[in-house]
Amino acid sequence: MKWKQFSEEQIIGILKEAEAGAVVTDLCRRHAMSTATYYAWKAKFGGLEVSDARRLRALEEENARLKRLLADTMLDNAGLKDLLSKKW
Repeated sequence: MKWKQFSEEQIIGILKEAEAGAVVTDLCRRHAMSTATYYAWKAKFGGLEVSDARRLRALEEENARLKRLLADTMLDNAGLKDLLSKKW
């Protein structure tokens, strides 16, 4: 089966359909996804609106960027300590 990537808007729309009373197995079949995928989405996006999902994505991207900056700084710091700790 072909792998599909759904946007946050589509995922939230599918979850709203299920909340409205659609049967999960029929919903999964119609959108060509597994029930495990549905429940993973429900755990992550359950109760969110589209604007909340966009904000969540932006926060995750910023968090990843800050983690990379911290790792680079710590690496530079460790390199300087190693360099200065050697006896001349």
